[in-house]
Amino acid sequence: MHMMIRARWMLALLLGLLPVLAHAEVRAWLDRDRVALGETVTLNIETDGGGQPDYAPLAADFALSQHASRQLFERRGGRQVSRMLFAVALEPRRAGSLTVPALRVGGERTAPLALSVVAAAAPARARGNVFIEAEVDAPAPYVQQAVGYTLRLYYASQLISGQLDLPPPQGASLQRVGSDVQYNRDIGGRRYTVVERRYLLLPERSGALLLPGARFEGRGVGNLFDDIFNDGQRALSASGPAITLDVRPMPAAAPQPWLPLRGLSMRWVDPPRAARVGDATTVELEIVADGAMAAQLAAPTVDVDQGGQVFAEPVQVDETVRDGRPQLRLLRRFSVLPARDGRLRVVAPTIAWWDVAAGAAREAVVPDLTLDVAPAPGARADATGTAVAARTPGDSDNWIRVPGVQGEVRSWALATVAFALLWLVTLGWALQQRQRATAGAAAGPSTPAGAGGDDARPGTPRTLRRALDTGDLGDVAHALCALATPPAPDLDVLSRRIEPGPQRAAIALLQQARWGGGDAAGARAAVRAAFAAGPRWLAPASPEDDALPPLYPQ
Repeated sequence: MHMMIRARWMLALLLGLLPVLAHAEVRAWLDRDRVALGETVTLNIETDGGGQPDYAPLAADFALSQHASRQLFERRGGRQVSRMLFAVALEPRRAGSLTVPALRVGGERTAPLALSVVAAAAPARARGNVFIEAEVDAPAPYVQQAVGYTLRLYYASQLISGQLDLPPPQGASLQRVGSDVQYNRDIGGRRYTVVERRYLLLPERSGALLLPGARFEGRGVGNLFDDIFNDGQRALSASGPAITLDVRPMPAAAPQPWLPLRGLSMRWVDPPRAARVGDATTVELEIVADGAMAAQLAAPTVDVDQGGQVFAEPVQVDETVRDGRPQLRLLRRFSVLPARDGRLRVVAPTIAWWDVAAGAAREAVVPDLTLDVAPAPGARADATGTAVAARTPGDSDNWIRVPGVQGEVRSWALATVAFALLWLVTLGWALQQRQRATAGAAAGPSTPAGAGGDDARPGTPRTLRRALDTGDLGDVAHALCALATPPAPDLDVLSRRIEPGPQRAAIALLQQARWGGGDAAGARAAVRAAFAAGPRWLAPASPEDDALPPLYPQ
């Protein structure tokens, strides 16, 4: 009996641990993806499971040093979760394209990482225990050209504290980017720790531009003499070199707006080839700029023909620094809504820029994206590719062919029948209103004007317009669901009741804006335009035992 109780307790404990084990994650990253031979790069590994990293596969291509680890705590899903962060310095044994192999951490494995190792640069000249280097990627830039500015602090003594300051230049804006990178480098047989800090410089006017030298003040561990007669510490200081740039003016033949870059490319990301009338199709445009900041490049837009509509999502921006230069990647998604079947062209913008390396004007273009648009479900296309209804014109404008009826019927005869049916409907509506008025008079006084009405109830176009004007996206969703009878529980159910077309596409854009970070203003505009004339419901399926005979029997 005791064994059964213990077994059940252990089974419950294991079942309780299953969610934790299932969600154990491990990830690895390098602080740099490009180093010189003789330098170190830091490998970071983070895990929320157990176990230590197995560094054995690294020994073939790297020398390991400076192992470190620390435990982090955070609250996740209402409970406290611990994470372990491991770090190790890797020194490549050879130049070339190396791979940091996958490492086992407990029951998980990290993803392999790529590392580019270049030949050792010209050795710097050692200048005592601490010194500063400074370099720019463009000594003669154009005005408003983004320039990469890198500071490196070298120290051979162990630092206890320190402060690295860089005075701002006159006639240019200076912005620090990224976090400090720390690694080791051998100079003249002496081992130095290097702290690398990066900036982006934007010259505001042409002419000579002076970049003042950086200044370091700190304290480090002293030598044996200091340990005996002092407190074991000594002051350290260093001054960096000043740099003068020759800023060139904007060329007379430069395109406007002025965009000085080292490179610019543009492409469609996994472009679609087909679409359907009334259904939104997503296209993505990517722009990569070498030597630009996000403020210098406007968010891209696209155009479509054939009466289609485009709804743009917020642009995604990725700014990095590579080889001392800023790198910019813009990614923007567009929802394209075709209006008719056939071929639809999606046209990307043409971006004019100035090649600072070649000193020439360039243009970034991408071929138009062509979509083969199919008709909406339930429609067919004529010989010209235009979607038409099931009823088609006859031999002349005065005759209409009716499917299932032998012979032809003149249009005026059908108009007469339609007029008679309309008269009967009007008569029935008038009799119904008269009965309601009689019942209201018998029950008592009517509701005062302005106290309420159809427009004040949920499920009316006025309620939807009020939600679009003053409510949030949740109010718009509730107003749309209330249009159905009975009200739809959510937008997914409502979309299935709506005919395929612009109204379904507008509902999809609203869902994306609410939960996927889409364009809220574009979603409101799409809903307002699509539901301006009211919802278009799917026709109910015809019952098998219809009480009325068909109008035109077979």
